[in-house]
Amino acid sequence: MRSEKFLFVRRKRKCGTTNSTHDFRVYANLIADLKIRRPFQVSVSDIPYLRVGENFCCLSLVTDLFSRLIVGWELSTTLEAAGPLRALRMALRFTGALQGAIHHSDRGVQYCCHEYVKLLFHAKIRISMSSVGAPEQNAVAERVNGILKDEFLLEQQFPSFEVALPATREAIATYNQLRPHLSLDHQTPLGFLKKHLRR
Repeated sequence: MRSEKFLFVRRKRKCGTTNSTHDFRVYANLIADLKIRRPFQVSVSDIPYLRVGENFCCLSLVTDLFSRLIVGWELSTTLEAAGPLRALRMALRFTGALQGAIHHSDRGVQYCCHEYVKLLFHAKIRISMSSVGAPEQNAVAERVNGILKDEFLLEQQFPSFEVALPATREAIATYNQLRPHLSLDHQTPLGFLKKHLRR
């Protein structure tokens, strides 16, 4: 793909969305050597930014690690925990609160705050976090961010939130339904999930 110039060149980030300097409890990485065998066994979360006007919006994403399906998302104008919480609630409505499931993220304050942790505990979901400065421990979430930005044009600068929101909704729907993955044997996330569930 590189020799045929099909690979996208990632742009450097200009807006940090992770603040790991806080007094909330952090959790160990539970997925480092874990075998992923079923849907919704592990969900991964991250917050990429979108350029909107002269500012940035934050896109909270929750992705099923097994199928690469985005199961929860929220576009918000601040870095507050409300956006990630709404994305998590959407994901829980989609996946159900499966006892023993794992939620993995970085150590950002949004994921460590009392409200977020309380919701995960209430759903009986175990909490897993990457080490500080180790984005490779949340590689799938980072990869999904890159696909949405580079392949589905979310890297562009949107004139307003009202324009960015439907563009984000369309990008996520197209990614879930139409974007094949090599790791899924060239199937789309939704197609791969449906095929597995039929078995």
